[in-house]
Order: sequence, then structure tokens, then C-alpha cells
Amino acid sequence: MSWLFGGSSSTPEATEAQKQADLKKSLGFDPSQVADVSSILNTPGVLDSSRLHPLAGLDKGIEYLDLEEEQLNTLEGAQGLIPSRSWTDDLCYGTGAVYLLGLGIGGAYGMQEGIKNFPPNSPPKLKLNTVLNHITKRGPYLGNSAGVLALTYNLIDSSLDAFRGKHDDLNTVAAGALAGALFRSSAGLKPMAYSTALMAGAASAWCGIKRLLQ
Repeated sequence: MSWLFGGSSSTPEATEAQKQADLKKSLGFDPSQVADVSSILNTPGVLDSSRLHPLAGLDKGIEYLDLEEEQLNTLEGAQGLIPSRSWTDDLCYGTGAVYLLGLGIGGAYGMQEGIKNFPPNSPPKLKLNTVLNHITKRGPYLGNSAGVLALTYNLIDSSLDAFRGKHDDLNTVAAGALAGALFRSSAGLKPMAYSTALMAGAASAWCGIKRLLQ
């Protein structure tokens, strides 16, 4: 009745035979004829050392993915000191690198500060605790601040690149100034002006470093 309901016309015996044939083909031997391990090892072709080679099977061809995201950024002026694929590349790697740099500098400053502030006649455990307290106070603060600045800078810089259609020093300095202004905008005009000037100066210095190293 399988023809009436559109089922398969193959019998269970045929299906089982097909499964056994596929299993034999994949294993290289017939499992139903195996009595012990020695019979498997003595089967011709099972212990083929060529199948264990790292380059075995390359005659079938190599499958790979051709990703367009791997192409470098083609924007005018974007081919600089550090190759970039897109604005997401700059955002992730730039922010992460600046965060780690700030974390390291802040941690080193905190260690120096902790060593200078040792309590007099204190035991070694208290000295170690003092140093660790200063490191965890200065390191994460400077790292987080640097990360926020780098994140804001990269977002503004990428937006300016897309708007103007090119990447140049003007975009870099303007992005630095705007990032500094936004970072300290809630503290008042004077701190915001200081932050703007510092970030613009840092962006100008980065432009100079890139020109010297290119």
C-alpha cells in the first residue's frame, strides 16, 4: 500500500542492506564479519598510514570562504600606517588597544604611588595590600576613561570619513576635539575646553607620528 500513500517502495531488508553497505564503505571493513580486534587490524587497507598524513585528502580540493570583509578599506587616505578593513575594525582594535594602554599606564602609576605610601614599620602583607589597592584604583579608572575616549573618537572619525568621503588629518583632529568636548561636557566649560585641547593635541601628535613612520 506504500504506492497509495506516496511512501518509499524499498523494503526494510533493502534499507538495512544499504545501511550495512554504507557502514562498510566508511569503516573500510564489514562489522558483521569481525570476531575480535585482531581481525580488524589484519584487514587490508585499514592501517593505511597515508590516510593519517596532515595533507591527506587534498586531491579533492580545498574548500574556503571568500569573505569580502577581509578586503582592506579603499577609502581615500585610509591606507596608512596600520591597515584597516572597515570602521568596525578601527572601532574594535583601536578602542581595545587604547584601553589596554590606559590600564597598563594607570596600573604602573598606581604601583609607584603605593610604594611611596608604605605605612611605616608595616609587615610585607600590608605593603602588598597597599600596592594592590593603588593599582586597582588607578589602573581601571585610567583604562576606562581611555577606552571611552577612544570609542567616541573612532565613532566620530568614522562618521566624518563617511560624510567627507576621505580620511585625512582634518578628520582626525576634529574627531579628537569633539571626543574631548563630549567626554567632559558635563563638568563645565573650563574642563571641557581643557579636554578638547588635550584630545586635539593628541590627535595632531598621532598624525605627526604616522607621517614620520610612513
